[in-house]
Amino acid sequence: MAQGPLVTETVRKFIGAKSEAVTMDIEEGHIRRFADAIQDPNPLYHDRVAARASRYGGIIAPPAFLRAIRMVLPKVDLNLPLTRLLDGGSDWEYYHPVRAGDTITAVTRLADIREREGRAGKMVFVIHETTYTNQLRQVVARQRSTMIRY
Repeated sequence: MAQGPLVTETVRKFIGAKSEAVTMDIEEGHIRRFADAIQDPNPLYHDRVAARASRYGGIIAPPAFLRAIRMVLPKVDLNLPLTRLLDGGSDWEYYHPVRAGDTITAVTRLADIREREGRAGKMVFVIHETTYTNQLRQVVARQRSTMIRY
């Protein structure tokens, strides 16, 4: 078991590091297939006529659709001796609907890293924040994900 702190000042200097941008064109067919896959019958995701009559004026994507965009992590070497990884969950904030025809760009930054002692020994919590922006430069959503190394 490692002695001394794992989250050193050298490791903390990586906070704020950003990933390369990942861009995805949002297609109506992809929205429909995604909604079908999650078994969501909402007409806003399937029916052009109903969606056009809505306040959105057209087909929009389910909030979970942003999971379809590949997440790229910042290229940093935290050099942690811990080999196990646990998904600590995600928190999402949504600001604007994602529409068919949008181009969404995702950039992930290392938001925080902290250490804690657990029953199994040292744990390191690595928090990433992904910002999803459309072609109008509107932030459509933010995701904060926690990965636990132990």
